[in-house]
Amino acid sequence: MKTARVTFLAAPEFKAFLVEEAEREGVSVAELVRRRCEQRAGADEAALALLAAELRKAVTEARTSLREGLEAAHAALRRRASGPERKARRRRAAAALG
Repeated sequence: MKTARVTFLAAPEFKAFLVEEAEREGVSVAELVRRRCEQRAGADEAALALLAAELRKAVTEARTSLREGLEAAHAALRRRASGPERKARRRRAAAALG
């Protein structure tokens, strides 16, 4: 197998993480990176990706629904505050007082 050198910069914390993971798995940092990068997504990862996509769609739909509901509620409150019902309530209140 031919090889080529790959060099990249990382934060000290990330380097420490790589070293710890490599030691835990009993391999070099280079081997750890190769193994992790060469892995193909398994059934669990594929299922998780589908669930994440469904969740993003559901959250978007929920936000839209909530926004529409709030707009409808605000519109109803504005109508109630400025409509004939308000004037009638004021008349009844004034009549009751006086």
